[in-house]
Amino acid sequence: MKLTALSALALATAAVAQSEFQESSMVENKMGMLMNLKTTHHEMKKAAGVFAEGRYEVKSAVTCTDGKAGEYSCENVDLAGHLTHENMGSMTRAGNDIWGWTSDDGREFALVGQTDGTAFVEVLKDGSLKYIGRLPTQTSNSIWRDMKVIGHHVYIGSEAQGHGLQIFDLTKLLNIGSSPYVFDPTTDLTAWYSGFGSSHNIIANPETNTIFAVGASRDAACPGSNGGPIMLDVTDPSKPTLLGCAGQDGYCHDAEAVVYHGVDKNFDGHEILYGHNERFLTIYDVTDKRNPVILSKTSYDGFNGKGAYTHQGWTIDKDMKYLLLDDELDEMYRHRNGTAANTRTYVFDLSDLTKPKWTGVYLSPVQSIDHNQYVVNGVSYQANYASGLRVVDVSKIAADPTGGNMKELAHFDCYPEDDGNPQPEFNGAWSVYPWFTSGTVILNCIERGMFALKVNTGK
Repeated sequence: MKLTALSALALATAAVAQSEFQESSMVENKMGMLMNLKTTHHEMKKAAGVFAEGRYEVKSAVTCTDGKAGEYSCENVDLAGHLTHENMGSMTRAGNDIWGWTSDDGREFALVGQTDGTAFVEVLKDGSLKYIGRLPTQTSNSIWRDMKVIGHHVYIGSEAQGHGLQIFDLTKLLNIGSSPYVFDPTTDLTAWYSGFGSSHNIIANPETNTIFAVGASRDAACPGSNGGPIMLDVTDPSKPTLLGCAGQDGYCHDAEAVVYHGVDKNFDGHEILYGHNERFLTIYDVTDKRNPVILSKTSYDGFNGKGAYTHQGWTIDKDMKYLLLDDELDEMYRHRNGTAANTRTYVFDLSDLTKPKWTGVYLSPVQSIDHNQYVVNGVSYQANYASGLRVVDVSKIAADPTGGNMKELAHFDCYPEDDGNPQPEFNGAWSVYPWFTSGTVILNCIERGMFALKVNTGK
């Protein structure tokens, strides 16, 4: 895209964002507002040719040298493998979420969300990538698709109307021949759960064999769900069973589910769900799925004295004392308001699950909207849209809960178009998966496909 086209797109998106911002105080359906904003931005990019056939080429592996890995800005991150969405069989050529699966014999696979389905890619030992097949969307295309794994099954939801939950046996990937295989969403699924249609995110707790669908269509699966967590027993993946719903706090955007063995001994052994519910960090006790209990709702100053859009977060340590939270609209609102739009990560002290405390904020060195982050061994791997993967040391938060000693260790920016003028807009990295034992980190970017990365921080 030429600079003039990029500028026009940025201006148009800014106008839409400003309009949405002015109306946001009157909008009860915050998710509807956010979806309209992102859909408008996506359609503008599509019209400008951002997702055109043949636009992007697969990039070769390259070491990060003097701040660059080929055309991509980087620090302490080497590019090991890359595939465009077009090369992964997508006709829409646009991506979203990503997850990983490791087979019993140690093979690693990326499960790559796209607007028209899920691509399956083997991540080889050197980080190179082999596209092996895909599962199309169950109904229509959607910007939003999400997946999680329990055992050797992946559970896939989407904002596409009527999509439900695809349950797919990943061992089918182990014996595919030399040509990529397109699975049939009618005949190749282990099961299809239709108790809800659309959903925004899928959360898994392998310890309890529970899948949580959040942000599902109103009253899906059980009356009063209101977009709150819908809980399914998938002990037998071929027969998912409804356990209950937690609609007391309305819409839940994303969450983390754990069997709790943390610092608050009052809940040792309970199943706890950390919900990110648009304006609050909402903590549920879901041990009894028929009678889930809200333990607390905690706010923070995301923008103008309130959370702008509480989006996602993750606990950071074994005793589950601290949690990091990202807000998807605060940077954009600050930018439109003429203030600094550096990515903000909010720190919470969860010593008492019934009375969490917001304790501080970490500011990234660059302007960007944050999206998804996961913490492994004291390091937060953040997919921050147009600034890409940001790798942040969070191991010392206990010593300074204000976030003052959080420090960026590495980065890889998969959206070079705005390198000269970083913008807090919905471009670039959607999500990251950092748990492969090989050390390869996989990143899914909306426009340019998925990247296999080697992070070199010594952590």
